[in-house]
Amino acid sequence: MPEITKNDILNTLKKAKDSNFNKEFLILNSIKNYNYAENELKFEISLQLNNKSGADELKEKFIELIQCDFPFLKKIEIMIDVKSATMQEKQESGILTGIKNTIAIASGKGGVGKSTVAVNLAVSLAQDGATVGLIDADIYGPSVPMMLGLKEKPRVFQNQQSMKIIPLTNYGIKVISIGLLVDDNSPVIWRGPMASGAIKQFITDVDWGELDYLIFDMPPGTGDIQLTLVQTIPLAGAIIVTTPQEVSLIDARKALKMFTRVNVPILGVIENMSYFIAPDTGKKYDIFGTGGGSKIATELEVPYLGGIPIQQQIRMGGDNGVPIHFDSPGSEQAKIFTEISRKLAEQISIKNKNSNSIPKMEIDLGGD
Repeated sequence: MPEITKNDILNTLKKAKDSNFNKEFLILNSIKNYNYAENELKFEISLQLNNKSGADELKEKFIELIQCDFPFLKKIEIMIDVKSATMQEKQESGILTGIKNTIAIASGKGGVGKSTVAVNLAVSLAQDGATVGLIDADIYGPSVPMMLGLKEKPRVFQNQQSMKIIPLTNYGIKVISIGLLVDDNSPVIWRGPMASGAIKQFITDVDWGELDYLIFDMPPGTGDIQLTLVQTIPLAGAIIVTTPQEVSLIDARKALKMFTRVNVPILGVIENMSYFIAPDTGKKYDIFGTGGGSKIATELEVPYLGGIPIQQQIRMGGDNGVPIHFDSPGSEQAKIFTEISRKLAEQISIKNKNSNSIPKMEIDLGGD
């Protein structure tokens, strides 16, 4: 009997052409419960699809490709499992049981305004009536406390089971950051495991209560903290923040692919510093280029959530600890953040609706 390995099957499945399916999600670990005996092949495969209803059609394509490459097979049985973070998974993990959706705001490099985006998205969601928490996961460069005007230390209380940290609250969102726990002028000189341990504490030792969204303002790159987060909790998804310039897009691609490799859905791309409108003339300037965010979203088949202009009020709001919704309510910039946050909420709703596993379909190809 000819041998068929998981790697053989993986290479065959990668030949499938289907807009509903991103080949970046296909890795060897995607194939589970692999069983090949007596010319019968059975396996389960974990995938993330744009549209759950297209799973049966994709399954037929997989079976046709496998039958073409391995014509001696008498029977092929495939079960597709559509993976997405759900509330049920969180409850089973025993971590963040009161949190409905966990979202990572990430970038491949620093200096793209990721924290500005995270803070203003959190405030926008809260303005729409959601209960929101924000974890400043950038241990080495925490900026969230300044952007939200927070200076006091969080309180700690002891319950019957453990000690809990009470997150600070401002502008309708709950916040925790290493910047609230150390002196303002003291650098955090920690190795990776210590920084990762701090993130775990923010997840397990903070009394978050019931939240619709818990947002993680991630550090730049694809290192220890990112891996710790995806290994500790099931994320509802990640948002990639970039600027239009190519040097930022290169790193944004890496961040996006890192999350897809660990089965975290990409909820969308946000382009910061999209353009500048001169206040005296009203003329628009594309200082960092144009269309980079939408280009990478199209290229990698993920949603483009919107672009945020370079605007003095947004910058001043971050420096002064007053988000744009409170500094300039009703302004065009506040409306942009509101539109983006609503698109984000829509994407999360779509992901959660598609989170159930596809029922198993067995096809007998005939033969003895």
